[in-house]
Amino acid sequence: MADYVAEAQVLQPLCGRRFGWLPFRARAASCGRVAGRFTNHITVEHHMRSDQFTERILRFMGQQGYRPQKLRALARSMGIADEEYGEFRDNVKALMHAGRIVLGSSRVLTLPESSTGRIVGTFRLNPRGFGFVVPDSPDAHGDLYVPAGKNRGAITGDRVSAKVARRGKREGKMLFEGSIVDIISRGRNQFVGELCQEIGRWFVRPDGNTLHAPIFIDDPGAKSAREGDQVVVEVTQYPDVGQDAHGVVVRRLGKRGEPDVDTLSMVIQYQLPEAFEEEVLEAARQASQSYDPRRAAEGRTDLRNVTTITIDPDDARDFDDAISLTHNKDGTMELGVHIADVSHFVLAGGVLDQEAYERANSVYFPRYVIPMLPEVLSNGVCSLQERQPRLTKSAFITYDRQGNVVSSRFANTIIQSAKRLTYRQATGILEGKAGRTAKKVVSLVKDMERLARVIRDRRIKSGMVVLDLPEVDLVFDDEDRVIGTTPADTSFSHTIIEMFMVEANEAVARLFAGRGVPHLRRIHPEPEEAAGEALAKFLGVLGLKPPKMLDRFALQAILARAAGKPASFAVNLAVLRSMQPAEYSPRLIGHYALASEHYVHFTSPIRRYPDLTVHRLLDAFFRGELDTKRGRASVPNQPELEKIGEHCSQNERRAEDAERELRLVKILQLLEDRVGETFEGVVTGVTNFGLYVQLREHLVDGLLRFADLGDDWWEVDVDRGCVSAERSGQRIMLGQPIEVTIARVNIAARQIDLTMAPTGERRSRGEVKVKTGRNGKAGKRTGKRIAKKGGRRQGGRRGRR
Repeated sequence: MADYVAEAQVLQPLCGRRFGWLPFRARAASCGRVAGRFTNHITVEHHMRSDQFTERILRFMGQQGYRPQKLRALARSMGIADEEYGEFRDNVKALMHAGRIVLGSSRVLTLPESSTGRIVGTFRLNPRGFGFVVPDSPDAHGDLYVPAGKNRGAITGDRVSAKVARRGKREGKMLFEGSIVDIISRGRNQFVGELCQEIGRWFVRPDGNTLHAPIFIDDPGAKSAREGDQVVVEVTQYPDVGQDAHGVVVRRLGKRGEPDVDTLSMVIQYQLPEAFEEEVLEAARQASQSYDPRRAAEGRTDLRNVTTITIDPDDARDFDDAISLTHNKDGTMELGVHIADVSHFVLAGGVLDQEAYERANSVYFPRYVIPMLPEVLSNGVCSLQERQPRLTKSAFITYDRQGNVVSSRFANTIIQSAKRLTYRQATGILEGKAGRTAKKVVSLVKDMERLARVIRDRRIKSGMVVLDLPEVDLVFDDEDRVIGTTPADTSFSHTIIEMFMVEANEAVARLFAGRGVPHLRRIHPEPEEAAGEALAKFLGVLGLKPPKMLDRFALQAILARAAGKPASFAVNLAVLRSMQPAEYSPRLIGHYALASEHYVHFTSPIRRYPDLTVHRLLDAFFRGELDTKRGRASVPNQPELEKIGEHCSQNERRAEDAERELRLVKILQLLEDRVGETFEGVVTGVTNFGLYVQLREHLVDGLLRFADLGDDWWEVDVDRGCVSAERSGQRIMLGQPIEVTIARVNIAARQIDLTMAPTGERRSRGEVKVKTGRNGKAGKRTGKRIAKKGGRRQGGRRGRR
């Protein structure tokens, strides 16, 4: 989990927000891409025949996540070596001459449009009626815009066929729009929401932003559901023009707003796995019961007499990483990162492995966890519990005094953690408040801090990007209801573990790369050119002169110049939004944010399936099966790894979306009782219909419509992230502090409506004239104050690491 935290410092999840100034579709996730230089790093050279390039290029450009890019950027994304670039370029030109690749606007490379003028893809519906089709095979126009009224009843997640039409040019670029002609398959037919009754009609108001229309119910009492209950409804008739949605209640979850009901609702909404089948539980019991430390220790390096410790959050239940440090006579220091050996208990192809693959990862809700593995393993024999002999895979990394890697080695080991520390306890030790903690543990923690600081300094010099964005933790009462939020702990004890996990992941990746072994990497491509241009434009608006080359070192300099200034939040947020999401893939792309050329996830096999694949490859290495002279082990090949990577990346995004949305629901329930109160906020998004403002205390976004800004003409510059009032001269821009009042909280729609704080002329209401864009036309909007008072404050959190 710590390596995720390191990634999250750069790319925090953003799904669900609408950032009008962004030139590309924002996606949730963590992040990464590469270029660090290390003492013992290994460069992998790929020699392939010309005909192999053709297939590889088309396959790469045909992936769902591909975005059009220029030739050089495409070569970097595909991991083409410098000496292969000429041959690669010739292959691309040949494909262009053959009509299999198109050189689009701005000289970006795409696949050709369908000859029929139609595309097939997944539809995403916006609450305002329009939407986008994300094509299965990316083409020259990317995500296809579908105007309101042309979606033929399609909703978010549906697989559709759409007709493509041109709608003119803007800035020399051809624009397209589509109309859906066929719904190939529905993304889902069950929804979660509140059972309501109005004017004698029963209906379910769906939660979230997938279906925005009520679903009418003809027999609401079928499952003994009552008004105000949270229910699962199966749609029998989807909404369309002149046609209401209808459905039947198939499950009653309980009273809406109760902590357990909120969590269960999210599980069903995101189609997350629930209880394990008995067959899986029995396999886990057998694996646990068969564990004999004495027999299992045979053939392993015994480290039970070495001082090792774990450092985790207060409420952690599974511990998958432990640390040791050894001082050598030559002044070097050897870091030991010991990771739970899940592969010893979960054999490839078995029922536990199949279940772990399907789940792909654990899901962490407030005070509730959906584990990837049954708890008898994840919280039992696989967990590195204090004073218990546990099997591990260890990465030993030797550093010189400057924090440079001298050498790395790996082994199957058995350890016995001397102490289970929380981050709070570790921080206390570093602050001289050790209490009764054993001296050897205190000494180890202080040595860990010194080494982590040296490593962090070295990584920053290599180009690692670290963002300064606030986070909050939820505060619960004894009934698991959220009663407030508090700033998250950012003490250096967290960074210690983050740095060590990143170093271990990188060391294992270098091992595989040095042997040319296909493996599942954690990749993070460099920012797209369009995103970089948008960032440079925005920095110019803030008065921060953007450099000619916007690389990682330039980003570091920009963040350093903004530190401590009012614009700091805006700059960090803008850099974050310029990043691409990280994913799992065997492609030779490093981790941009971490400045790592080769990177894998090795350190959390209890909760991530990709880490388990890495552990199995390590076992093959220990058996000598990765030596190219002696043949290869039976390990996944490139196509198999691509399939695993895509599956795990999708499940990871699903889990992150669910975790984020439930946290949002908890905070919205808290704020439902605070309608009418004024909060300090900061502008986080500028659109042509209003501003998104993040409440500083709770770090959630609300919408401030232009009708609530005051009576004036407002000119909106979405590209530059600012709005200007023609009459008063007032200017509001991204990152600007602003005081707002909560006017309404709509939990079902996951939305907060805001107004300007009632001071002076800000209280002025009525007709508001809005001019959108430099060439926009003036329009009229009438503002109406909405104030709904609610009374529920809910919560729930159990066992997140």
